[in-house]
Amino acid sequence: MPNDNLPSVPSRRHFIDVAAAAVAASSLSSFAFAQSNQAITEITPAGGDKTAIRKLRVHVPESQLVDLRRRIKATKWPERETVTDASQGVQLATMQKLANYWATSYDWRKVEARMNALPQFVTEIDGIDIHFIHVRSKESNALPMIITHGWPGSIIEQMKVIGPLTNPTAHGGSASDAFDVVIPSLPGYGFSGKPTATGWDPARIARAWVTLMQRLGYKRYVAQGGDWGNAITEQMALIAPPELLAIHTNMPATVPDDIANALKYGNPAPAGLSPDEQHAFDQLDYFYKHGLGYALEMANRPQTLYGIADSPIGLAAWMLDHDAASQAMIARVFDGQPEGLSRDDVLENVTLYWLTNTAESSARLYWENKLNFFAPKHVAIPVAVSVFPDEIYAAPKSWAEKAYPKLIHYNRLPKGGHFAAWEQPQAFTEEVRVSFRSFR
Repeated sequence: MPNDNLPSVPSRRHFIDVAAAAVAASSLSSFAFAQSNQAITEITPAGGDKTAIRKLRVHVPESQLVDLRRRIKATKWPERETVTDASQGVQLATMQKLANYWATSYDWRKVEARMNALPQFVTEIDGIDIHFIHVRSKESNALPMIITHGWPGSIIEQMKVIGPLTNPTAHGGSASDAFDVVIPSLPGYGFSGKPTATGWDPARIARAWVTLMQRLGYKRYVAQGGDWGNAITEQMALIAPPELLAIHTNMPATVPDDIANALKYGNPAPAGLSPDEQHAFDQLDYFYKHGLGYALEMANRPQTLYGIADSPIGLAAWMLDHDAASQAMIARVFDGQPEGLSRDDVLENVTLYWLTNTAESSARLYWENKLNFFAPKHVAIPVAVSVFPDEIYAAPKSWAEKAYPKLIHYNRLPKGGHFAAWEQPQAFTEEVRVSFRSFR
């Protein structure tokens, strides 16, 4: 994610602070994204009322899948990296294994069918179509929750937790743990519309999410997010609509000013840090020095990234190189090792970006952002924090307590990283259940 005040970078917009968004007539009509030959969705018209909630169904023409495989097979490969590790980026062997599976064995139709088995909708908010999944629980006491993904994520990140959250009795929980679930695609991502003007920053998206929950008729709800999802969820908390009871995050913004300043200027860690605080400092120090390149480029020059819109392998490599831990995990996946993600999981997400032609429109959120991403935002409503060890940094409880005066839950998980719901759906589900139990 992007931000201001990055060391030695004179851009006016950066991702991480100190580091750190035409329908025709007839019963079903086609809505194309960016180009008429890109992924197609079918939207049920609503008598000309764009703010009405319209049903959506995904259908990708076979010609687009044929073209994708052709492009993968035609990749112009560079030479192998000159080191034996991933310090120069995603390794050639990983990408060639990914390409071979993508071009010869991967089946997009499986995830397309899973998406179409879910209730999907579109509604226009603030001049842009917002796509969202909306699954109501059969349980009468279900607590509504809006869940927001980040980059390089999508609604695919949360699909594994929909069943456990909405139908807990079938997944090891009790009826009292049930949620209604709303999962929107960010503007410029997936099947949401693409902004055609500037201004779609996290605060504006947060306002759109508040409108969405009001439009769905919810009088009380909670919100969850990681990555951009955290930034947007915290902005919802700052808006503080009376219906929003509490938030949960798996990527909190907690970095104290003295830590941020030390990282910004390359100074040693402040004296007297606890082991957890020192570990978080070291993680952030590594990320700012070695892991921030993608965010800097998208925050400064997103339009320059034509290569990832034109090459599926270029796009996949760009998305895999998000953070060292998740990149290493995905490399192990393509080496055949069992992990929290599968090869299909990884390629479902990359293929969604490819087919919707959202490589650049999603990157512009980094350019739009003006927040110091990891700095506390003075959230006053109740907050729950789940810390997965391989996140960009594992927020210490001491930092979380200072950042969130109404911290209602804090837990450090034994396994998992940046894509918590996707990688560790069972642990993520239980964390959300525990976090919001007092609001039933």
